[in-house]
Amino acid sequence: MASTPSLPLLKDELDIVIPTIRNLDFLEMWRPFFEKYHLIIVQDGDPTKVIKVPEGFDYELYNRNDINRILGPKASCISFKDSACRCFGYMVSKKKYIYTIDDDCFVAKDPTGKDINALEQHIKNLLSPSSPFFFNTLYDPYREGADFVRGYPFSLREGVPTAVSHGLWLNIPDYDAPTQLVKPLERNTRYVDAVMTIPKGTLFPMCGMNLAFNREIIGPAMYFGLMGDGQPIGRYDDMWAGWCIKVICDHLGLGVKTGLPYIWHSKASNPFVNLKKEYKGIYWQEELIPFFQSATLPKDCTTVQKCYIELSKQVKAKLGKVDDYFIKLADAMVTWIEAWDELNPSAEKSTELPNGAAAK
Repeated sequence: MASTPSLPLLKDELDIVIPTIRNLDFLEMWRPFFEKYHLIIVQDGDPTKVIKVPEGFDYELYNRNDINRILGPKASCISFKDSACRCFGYMVSKKKYIYTIDDDCFVAKDPTGKDINALEQHIKNLLSPSSPFFFNTLYDPYREGADFVRGYPFSLREGVPTAVSHGLWLNIPDYDAPTQLVKPLERNTRYVDAVMTIPKGTLFPMCGMNLAFNREIIGPAMYFGLMGDGQPIGRYDDMWAGWCIKVICDHLGLGVKTGLPYIWHSKASNPFVNLKKEYKGIYWQEELIPFFQSATLPKDCTTVQKCYIELSKQVKAKLGKVDDYFIKLADAMVTWIEAWDELNPSAEKSTELPNGAAAK
């Protein structure tokens, strides 16, 4: 899938969503790759602070006042003082695809020293099928120079639509606070030239700092939860979305890819601050993971919205016993879907399952 630099792939079909509390000088490094795309900037924290965006970028900027104005009472489902606010950008976008990146992420270089066009690689991932039902030991069989290995069932080689492309990071690893504390100087220098489909039935820790997805087929499930100010937990926003989307993708027969592309993660956050945010999450996740591993959705859940509402009911019934926070979160999941449907009234609600995959 070679691309022409002068003709950006999907430039009219993709929005770049950036959550921030600071001036977006980092965009200068990304200018060659981002300048012809539309940006949706979600300003976190103090709405009176002026965020400066380098000239030449096409963007819209939303702060908390805008979120409250647009969503009214339903704005309560959007996190405050947490990067989870980015999901508001997913909701107001009108494009088919979303790429989201943090403002401390820069252009990485491949082993030859060439700048990596992360967005282009994400697009390649999203536009090629996934193979969640049978693992290909040669990684992504749809990539140029690769194929299905001997013994791979021919009936599964067509693959399924790719809903999510999960990219990685060089330099500062995406570690939790305890790991940060015991490995303060560790840096990721390994560039692994591979993309793979995460198998059906397998969860993964989704990082939101370098992530792309097909908004049309999984967008309503990309809710980053209730985190940050006023909540007992932070830094689990992308994890929560990742667990939810994987259960739904497995049910609807959609794929999730991980691996390339890499970005350069420049700044390690404070591990002591992180520990305070993560403490309950580290404790709770020992019950959250088994919950998502065993979660099943009925066959009549044929759209992402129906799947997500059903999942919210299970969260309230089962995780509500762990802590009252999950009752509040389950209610916010419903509010999120209601707000999504209000802002996206023409969204298809009766999408048939690809290839009847949910019945597999």
